[in-house]
Amino acid sequence: MIFILQRRTLQGVHESRVGSLAWNNNILTAGDMDGKIVNNDTRIRNHAVQTYHGHEREVCGLKWSASGQKLASGGNDNLLHIWDVSMASSAHSTGRTQWLHRLDDHLAAVKVLAWCPFQSNLLASGGGVGDRCIKFWNTHTGACLNSVNTGSQVCALLWNKNDRELLSSHGFTQNQLALWKYLSMVKMAELNGHTYPVLYMAQEIQPASAL
Repeated sequence: MIFILQRRTLQGVHESRVGSLAWNNNILTAGDMDGKIVNNDTRIRNHAVQTYHGHEREVCGLKWSASGQKLASGGNDNLLHIWDVSMASSAHSTGRTQWLHRLDDHLAAVKVLAWCPFQSNLLASGGGVGDRCIKFWNTHTGACLNSVNTGSQVCALLWNKNDRELLSSHGFTQNQLALWKYLSMVKMAELNGHTYPVLYMAQEIQPASAL
């Protein structure tokens, strides 16, 4: 039997729906329907410590880099922001926050974000039904390195931790899975058979003894 104990409730910060979450050590970052992003320090009573303001509509994707120094956020405003951890405003600030990069190449909501495990400044993002593209970004310069039209809504992206491959899952219209070779983005395999969008994926981590 498994017991789940609620450690605490974080409240009093958001006035609208919270649609995205991302951990950065003890900081839980939350994005809401009003476009506000809040860093919550779960160790202290006054947990809302910093905010980021830049999205004009709901924040639907959040992902911290492995170093914990950069945050990528995607929104229903079709925008992708790259933030430096030092650029956050005070918890109760309402003014616009300065971002590292404001990227508007996607033509639909940006819900899917994946930092590359073997190149720290490389970020992959996926667009919704009206976009259907996987884009690759140099987060130092803000340059779009490549864009691939997948033919379907991009629902999830998963980098292979053991090889230079990227797996994408999709919704409308084909509901497929696709395995890509990076950097060429040659499609190595396509898996069809799902009737509905494939929203989530997970990679099994093999123990050292099994390798």
